[in-house]
Amino acid sequence: MKARVHVMLKNGVLDPQGEAVRHALGALGFEGVEGVRQGKVIELELADGTSEDTIRDMCEKLLANTVIESYRIEVL
Repeated sequence: MKARVHVMLKNGVLDPQGEAVRHALGALGFEGVEGVRQGKVIELELADGTSEDTIRDMCEKLLANTVIESYRIEVL
């Protein structure tokens, strides 16, 4: 079984990488990009039957810094 975990900085947390991407897109001539938020996607290959609660525990303990990041689990 596979799962994807999407991790993003919470609203209100500065995103310097996203700002750098926004600036670079403008420098490359892409007009109208007003904001960029950058995150990460983590793909997990798990034993069949792994519960979403177990994946949530993985996120809470390691995969996301829940003080500044939010996450979304997608079981494939």
